[in-house]
Formats: sequence, C-alpha cells, structure tokens
Amino acid sequence: MPDPDLWPELLLRLSRRQDLETEDAAEAMRQIMAGEATPAQIGAFLLALRTKGETVDEIDGLARTMLEFANPVKTPEPVIDTCGTGGDRSGTFNISTISALVVAGAGVPVAKHGNRAASSHCGSADLLEALGVKIDLDPHGVERCLSDAGIGFMFAANFHPAMGHAAPVRRELRVPTVFNFLGPLTNPAAPHAQVVGVSDERMLPLMAEVLARRGIRAKLFRGEDGLDELTTTGISTVFDVKDGSVRERHLDPRSVGLARARPSDLSGGDPAGSADLAHRILSGETGPRRDVVLLNAGAALEVAGFAADLAEGMATAARAIDEGDALKTLDRWVEVSNAG
Repeated sequence: MPDPDLWPELLLRLSRRQDLETEDAAEAMRQIMAGEATPAQIGAFLLALRTKGETVDEIDGLARTMLEFANPVKTPEPVIDTCGTGGDRSGTFNISTISALVVAGAGVPVAKHGNRAASSHCGSADLLEALGVKIDLDPHGVERCLSDAGIGFMFAANFHPAMGHAAPVRRELRVPTVFNFLGPLTNPAAPHAQVVGVSDERMLPLMAEVLARRGIRAKLFRGEDGLDELTTTGISTVFDVKDGSVRERHLDPRSVGLARARPSDLSGGDPAGSADLAHRILSGETGPRRDVVLLNAGAALEVAGFAADLAEGMATAARAIDEGDALKTLDRWVEVSNAG
C-alpha cells in the first residue's frame, strides 16, 4: 500500500529547495513505475526537481529504480553502449548510431539503447529502421543479434514499459525533465563501458558521478557548440570515468589530426536521407562526417579497452570502415534482426 504522506512530504521539501536522499528519490520512482502516482504528483515532482536542480543522489535513485522495472538483456560477453541524451536541437546526422556500427565492426560488441527522435530529424530508432534493422525486438531477439551480429538495439519503449505511466504527463509538460537524461543510465544490458553525449552542461558532471558509482569505465562529453557528441567544430568538455573516479578535461579535434568543421558540415536529414548518408560513410566516403564518426568511434574503442588511446582508437575505427567490416556488420545485423 503506497504511503499517503510520501508525495506531500517530498514535494514540500523540493519546494523548499531541499535535496532528496537516494532512497527518497527511488521510492518516488517506484510509485511512478508501478502506476501508483497521479499525473499531478508526477508533473509536480518532475518540475520541482528541475527547478531545484537535480543532484547525483536523486538521479542515481531514479535510474536504479527504473532499471529494477526494465526488461533485462543477458549478454554473452562485456558490451559497450554509445548513446546521447538528445535534445541539442542541432540538426546533425545521427553520429552515435553510425559510430556504434563502426565499433561493432572493429570487434567490440555494442548493446545500443535508444529511442525515436525527440528534437532532431532522425533518432537512433528511426535511422536503424530506415537501414532495415528490425527494432521491435524482445530481450531474446536482442540477445540473438548481439551473439550473431555483434550489435543489438533495445528500443526504449519495449524495455521500459513502466515508463508508460509517466508518458502522458511528459507529453503535456513539453519541457525537459530529469527523465530526458535517464536513458543513458538505464541500459537493460548493463554495459561494462559507455560513451555518453550530454546536451545539458549542468547534467554532464552529475551523470559522470552516477556512472562512477557503478564502477564502470565511461567517457561523457559535450561540445562547446552544444552537441551531445565529441564535436569537430570546436572544443569538447570530456569527463573520463575510471575506477570510480572522474576526471575533467578538454579535447580539441586538431590534437588528433582532424580539421575543424563547420556546423553545416555535420547536418543531417530525415530517416531516408540519413540512411543514405550512413551507407556512404560506412562505404568509405571521406570528409567531415567521417571525421566526426572516427572521433566518436575511436573514443568508444578506447573506453572499451580495445585501443590504448584515442588516436589508436580512431585508426582502428578507420580500418573497420575501409576494410568493409562496419558495412558487413550492418548487413549481418539486418539479416539477424529480421530472421526471428
């Protein structure tokens, strides 16, 4: 039986700008996930958190509870996730999804967790559908893709059904809340390593600390242009997570031999156009789009322990494209995902 005093107490504390303990945030999330919170309570909670400013404890409690309600995916070996929070409204092509194919082509299993476009023309789910990948899979289907193709995709709506209780409220609010940032923290495959693009500058160090608590290896970043990617148009702020600690640094693409790009060089389009672009990049087309894919794929290969540093990771990513392994991975993924 839900505690009738929970919501008045939590909302009063948040209205006074008092932070919640991890377990308080977790209990609120349990009630939301179980369908025991009213739309008014959910909306007030999300907006009060956003107005006060979320803390590491609060985000950690929400994410851990969301995972408790998720449909888990079993992986035969350690996997990495490459994803972004979205919400940068930049109109770029889907860098992280193409990078994931390159990483998998290089031999590192990728368990990608994502959704349809929120603020862009083409989200990861939209692009993969356009490429021919079947995204509406259950855990066994994703496990088969990971085993046979080296890459799998967990469509968020299928793996977090309990989030449906909050969906109508989120649609009506139409403003970013903490829920917009929980996706990268709630991968049902429990990846051992992650690269995460974060569009919100304030959330970047908080999410890094949450992942540090889990003891996984990760790299979180945001471009000075606002991209939730490692950008090639300027400097990126990077938070390296390793052995439970977090280190902040800055990355200039010129330091790894890449030319500065213009924002227009990274523009994307609708799913059909994005699929054509993905095929061109994976087929070896050169230019600024390839550069930014190599930068992000190289970072993932470094984090996964498949490269000693970013430069080596980028070289490995380039070979995966130029020797045809990334494109073969896509073809195999399309075949396996549609076989069931």
